[in-house]
Amino acid sequence: MSAEARAYLSTALDLMEKRSLMRAEVDWRQVRGEVFSHADGARKPADTYGALRSAVSALHDGHSGFFEPEQVAELKAPVKTFDGLRGRSLEGRFGYVSLPRAQASEQSYDRYVQRGRKAVAEADRSRACGWVVDLRRNSGGNMWPMLAVVARILGDGKVGGFVDAEGRTSVWTIEDGSPHIDGGPAGWRGGEPVSNGDAPVAVLTDRSTASSGEAVAVAFRGRPHTRSFGENTYGVPTSNTSHRLSDGAMLLLTEARFVDRTGRAYDAPIPPDVDVFTELRTVGTSRDRVLEAAKEWLAEQPGCE
Repeated sequence: MSAEARAYLSTALDLMEKRSLMRAEVDWRQVRGEVFSHADGARKPADTYGALRSAVSALHDGHSGFFEPEQVAELKAPVKTFDGLRGRSLEGRFGYVSLPRAQASEQSYDRYVQRGRKAVAEADRSRACGWVVDLRRNSGGNMWPMLAVVARILGDGKVGGFVDAEGRTSVWTIEDGSPHIDGGPAGWRGGEPVSNGDAPVAVLTDRSTASSGEAVAVAFRGRPHTRSFGENTYGVPTSNTSHRLSDGAMLLLTEARFVDRTGRAYDAPIPPDVDVFTELRTVGTSRDRVLEAAKEWLAEQPGCE
């Protein structure tokens, strides 16, 4: 193995051993031996990619990943539209907003927030007495644009946080309709207030609600007058941090779990309060049993009877 390849591999393994959420459960001597054996004869960084993928799989967190430079470019490519980002009024009294995955360039996140807040305003035209936040099919990406969109529905105050392997925590808050982390702004000043910031909220999830989609679900856990409907989430309620390597590749490491506003940490699929199954092809139609269950519950809440 060349000195360049060895240094590249060592840097990545050092990051994993220092930052991974599951680092205490890994036999690093064994992993290093197997990874360097796998990369035997490597001359350049690209020759170590297969070995690095095997190291990531040894973390057993189900969420970390390794991306080659070309894949990183695809992840950060601009997105003009976000399919599924929409809002509408249901039956003239409930506000409905659906949040899709948010994975794109920084400029695209600005468009996501702008379009998402417009969707919330459209859903609130009839002065919604209650809300449906649909996280089905939301497979993750960047949680902060998502929280910026629903911030006024969540309401100001502590909404969740991160906790790492050593028990250190970071706190998510909403301040004047804008998401913050440990008191500092995460971006996007607050949008227009909704008609009723204390309105009941029904959160919809399914098995494809993952990662940052699960972060939004966690942010609503423990909120007063809030209930979740649908299916268990995918089961990676954890935070990833990206580390760019010397050749432009990226190591995405799971470094913390999500915690809700009560301090409860999550590390597995998140069950809904009300378990309801609906076929994917019926989502958003009159046969959408999850949405119907949510509306039935909202109709029983104060202000929506």
